[in-house]
Amino acid sequence: MDELDSEIIRLLQTDARQSNRELARQLGVAPSTCLERVRALTRRGVIRGYHAEIELGALNRGVQAMVSVQVRPLSRSVITTFKDSVSRLPEVLSVFVLAGGDDFLLHVTAQDLDHLHAFLLDRLSQRKEIVGFRTSVIFQRVHNTVLSRLPDVAAEG
Repeated sequence: MDELDSEIIRLLQTDARQSNRELARQLGVAPSTCLERVRALTRRGVIRGYHAEIELGALNRGVQAMVSVQVRPLSRSVITTFKDSVSRLPEVLSVFVLAGGDDFLLHVTAQDLDHLHAFLLDRLSQRKEIVGFRTSVIFQRVHNTVLSRLPDVAAEG
């Protein structure tokens, strides 16, 4: 990726709805050049899609939590089955497979604390592969919406 690609990515993260013509104007390149660069970034998998970021409260999901989960037996089939099944639950926003003391971290959302409690008791605690979980309620979230490439670290010798 060169500087033009990096700037395209930055501008699209800021506003993915802008037209190719507007994007090209901001970059100081021809619209055809801009369009080909965006297409190449998409083909290479750098740009994976476009989405609308929705306020969770507007969807009656006012409470968020992170749930650390331990499962047993620790095997590929248990990990895959658990990951696939919990990712389909409507309360689950993200599933992270971890190394360390916990096996999974679930980012979940619910209408309120009572519904979060019901989710934990009725959905998670009933699963036979779960040997333990801890829940941390999220009070506030800061989310970086514009990412840039980190510099390569030169090998020390």
